[in-house]
Amino acid sequence: MTAAVVLLALLAPAAQAHAAPTPAEIEKQIDEQWEKLEPVIEEHNATKLKLAKQRKKADELAAQLAPLEQKVQVARARIGALADQLYRGGTLAQVNAFLRSGDAGVMAQRLLVLDQLAHDKKERIADTLAAKSALDAVKQPLDETIAQLTKIEAEQATRSKAVEAEIAKLNKLRLQAYGSGSGTGELAPVACPTAYPGGPAGKAVQFACRQIGKMYGWGDAGPSTFDCSGLTMAAWAQAGVSLPHNARSQRANVKSVSRADLKPGDLVFYYSDLHHVGMYAGNGWIVHASQTGKPIAMRRMDAAPIHSFGRPA
Repeated sequence: MTAAVVLLALLAPAAQAHAAPTPAEIEKQIDEQWEKLEPVIEEHNATKLKLAKQRKKADELAAQLAPLEQKVQVARARIGALADQLYRGGTLAQVNAFLRSGDAGVMAQRLLVLDQLAHDKKERIADTLAAKSALDAVKQPLDETIAQLTKIEAEQATRSKAVEAEIAKLNKLRLQAYGSGSGTGELAPVACPTAYPGGPAGKAVQFACRQIGKMYGWGDAGPSTFDCSGLTMAAWAQAGVSLPHNARSQRANVKSVSRADLKPGDLVFYYSDLHHVGMYAGNGWIVHASQTGKPIAMRRMDAAPIHSFGRPA
């Protein structure tokens, strides 16, 4: 009995070793995790776009500060000179001397001069206050924008590290499944594109097809690695069409087309939250940057839930 127990104990680890997940099981696990991660990546891309706009706004506000600050300094200098004149000149004594001599007509003229001096003094003070108010009106939103940018950029840095850590985990799983990060299967089982559409769409789809075999890189738009929206953005840039680096934003910036009207170069958007996009290559195929550890490849268009279709030009 003791020998049998020992034998069973020795066999147990071997049985557990054979219970390791199969490549197909690991691939399924990777796909499930990637569906959760890709929306985060696309949101990261959207935040980058927002940051770029806010940084431009901050630069524009900063450019307005210099002339406003100069105007405040000039106004303050004028007030300072006036104050110095009042303190050093003995204003009351000057006024008494100014008014003591002369007839009534001259006296009236001198009073008018004094009134004008007082008016000028008020105008200088008003100019200073107006200049300071204008400066504050620009500086306050600039300070708020810079503070917001600093906060968002810090959050983005933290998010970047988290995404990179998750990608590293997925790559480790893929290496465990296949022994390399290149994935399996035919990358282009049919001609890409299946038919050349010509014009800007032809330039875009040909560029996308030439990237087949290059690896996915989150947040990248080439030239060596691409994420999904980075590939479509870079492809249409070849045709002189500017697209944002975010699938949801691309959907908002292109006109809708029906499935029946699809032609190579059109964009195919996926999932209800629009976190993935590929380029239609014709005959029911797309070319896309799918997920970390996998190269850019062709895939059947209906392999994932389609949201809608769009045409950049």
